[in-house]
Amino acid sequence: MDHHKVVEQALVHIEDNLQQPLSLDSVADAFHMSKFYFHRLFSAMMGCSLSQYILKRRLNASLPLIHNKTMSLTNIAYELGFGTQASFTRAFKRQYGVPPKSLRAEQAVITPEPIPAVVQRPVKNVNGDIVTDFTLTELGTLRVSGIAFEVDLAGDYKARIRTHAQMLFNHMDDTADDPCYVIYSNCEPHSTRFKVLFGIPREVQIDLPYYFTVDVPQLFCAKFKYTGDILDIGDVLKTDYARFLKITRQETEDSHIELIQVFDDVQHLDAAYHIYAPIKKLPIDSEI
Repeated sequence: MDHHKVVEQALVHIEDNLQQPLSLDSVADAFHMSKFYFHRLFSAMMGCSLSQYILKRRLNASLPLIHNKTMSLTNIAYELGFGTQASFTRAFKRQYGVPPKSLRAEQAVITPEPIPAVVQRPVKNVNGDIVTDFTLTELGTLRVSGIAFEVDLAGDYKARIRTHAQMLFNHMDDTADDPCYVIYSNCEPHSTRFKVLFGIPREVQIDLPYYFTVDVPQLFCAKFKYTGDILDIGDVLKTDYARFLKITRQETEDSHIELIQVFDDVQHLDAAYHIYAPIKKLPIDSEI
């Protein structure tokens, strides 16, 4: 079974039927799946329950209807299955922070979002729960040389990471085929700032103040595989990791390294990659 294809088709089915009654039973039946398995699959792949997702998409569908002002808010509520204007208004305010009348009065601007992409990653069944596929492994000590910098999630961190990565590429031979390591560290609790090292496991001669060589200690990690830009799947990774910890009862390691992203080839950063997240080594893991 192609899990990604099933969920992608389910998202289209939901979008095409937002004005119709939608339930776990009806959506699962549309894809000839048991509602129990579909619920677990959908939650694992999308990071929320089916009912939460349907609610978000109905609120999203209400945005152009509110803008064009041809329907009353009461009719919009009924059209999208909210039952009453009051329930629609409550849900809208919880989602967007303002009531729908503010949007209609052009006191707020909210842009509709397209159907979300389904992040490509393998999944597996763990005691009846579906979770992003993982392995528990030792990541040996390594020395990484590259560009170090700090980013703030509250700012334009994506552009900053890509700009500094390009600095490293500008000092490398185009034929280099080393693995590429992106090390994220020192993210303090309740802080949006963290440090990044973008580098390769060999010396690169760069006479710049932000060029560093770092020794990474041996770490026991949960290893995940993804396809897509980590800067665009951060929320998915966070949800996947939380589900992994809950289902496996593993614990995070008290390490200054938050996670390590590893590409097989520094020249192909659009390929699949692995994420190594440090966790505590439990007695049951001693043989790994």
